[in-house]
Amino acid sequence: MSEPEKSRVQNLSVAADEADLRLDRWFRRRFPELGHGRLEKLLRTGQVRVDGKRAKSGLRLAAGQTVRVPPLMAREGRATVAKPPPRIDPQEASALRARVLYRDDWLIALDKPAGLAVQGGSGLNRHLDVLSEALRFGSEEKPRLVHRLDKDTSGVLVLARTAEAARRLTAAFRGQEARKTYWAAVVGVPARQRGRIDLPLAKQRVGSLEKVAAKEGQPAATLYRVVQASGKRTAWLALRPLTGRTHQLRVHCAAIGHPILGDGKYGGQAAFLPDKGLARRLHLHARELAIPHPADGTTLRVSAPLPDHMTETWARLGFDPKRGEGLPELEG
Repeated sequence: MSEPEKSRVQNLSVAADEADLRLDRWFRRRFPELGHGRLEKLLRTGQVRVDGKRAKSGLRLAAGQTVRVPPLMAREGRATVAKPPPRIDPQEASALRARVLYRDDWLIALDKPAGLAVQGGSGLNRHLDVLSEALRFGSEEKPRLVHRLDKDTSGVLVLARTAEAARRLTAAFRGQEARKTYWAAVVGVPARQRGRIDLPLAKQRVGSLEKVAAKEGQPAATLYRVVQASGKRTAWLALRPLTGRTHQLRVHCAAIGHPILGDGKYGGQAAFLPDKGLARRLHLHARELAIPHPADGTTLRVSAPLPDHMTETWARLGFDPKRGEGLPELEG
């Protein structure tokens, strides 16, 4: 950031590849020398605004919005130098490229492994937003994130290869034109073989952790179907979120009394079975994504295989993966 920029008010537009970033993370990218405490004070006093309105640090930005940035130089003192992105290990880069499910000039569909965060956070340097440098495939532009998966959720994730592709794909996700199907193993078996979960969700602070609760908040709806059951202790569900709230599937499943296997955050000890042969990891997988292709609007449908820990669980519980193929699409 240059000295003139630091000493005057700026009205900056949110770029397509910045869509859906939290406001505090947008500032971390644009103004790495601005401390979090100082940013919170600027927000509280209304000096930072989004489209002319007061905002909180957790606000999700949309492409094209305008962020008012007040003069920073006098308050911030000496600027710090942003750290360069961590070096990508060649073997890790090769392994990530091997997980590409589909690629053309517009987008990349990736089979994101469980355990890999999509974006950085406090003390988190290894995440897809950095590693995606390995997915340029000769392009001058780095692939852009247009939606997210939880760190511990595996499966289909789409990245845009150009700014125009990012704009169109972001619009498709925001307009709910993208149809996502997840597979999950849950504790217990729902009484109804198929149904719809309509429970609003709201973020809340629990100690030092941020969680999502099924209470008055943003509307959220999920369709589900029981694909197969293992006695009465576990079921394989196909899930389709009709809205895209944070941790929606995890909270909705826990709220109806059937937490996702391995989800201690929302299911507590009830999310773990006494069978020691089952991996104590989240059993949630983004199985398939159908989305209008940004080039011509035709439907692109991409699916990802189950990760190893879920494949092992399916075998141990007697679930037949073929049962999940050719299922009628979940309809609301």
